[in-house]
Amino acid sequence: MPDAVVGILVGSESDRERMQAALDVLDEKGVAYEFEVRSAHRTPDAVAEYARSARGRGIRVLICGAGLSAALPGVVAAHSDLPVIGVPLRSSLSVLDGLDALLAIAQMPPGVPVAAVGVDNARNAAALALRILSTT
Repeated sequence: MPDAVVGILVGSESDRERMQAALDVLDEKGVAYEFEVRSAHRTPDAVAEYARSARGRGIRVLICGAGLSAALPGVVAAHSDLPVIGVPLRSSLSVLDGLDALLAIAQMPPGVPVAAVGVDNARNAAALALRILSTT
């Protein structure tokens, strides 16, 4: 398989199921990716290292799935100059059904850009990643 050009990062292994649609789209299009589990809250140094080293590994766009406070996409964007797409994920721990994650991802401060897709919409994140790849 060719080297990965899309990095997909989630904070917990339990998020894989919600991100599966992105993996399926990339598989269908023959786009190589890597899938990693790193938590912005439990393993922040590992997240920062992953983001900093992504370009050197050949990654050209990053997709981050996160629920609740959804810090992962913003932390990744703070440590990388690559495009970052945030996927807000629903959580059984939230009474807001993913709205909290959507707002956290969409309301990034100036200079830390993160593109946001709809709640649990990993498919659109992969579609956007493909469009980004087509322009580079």
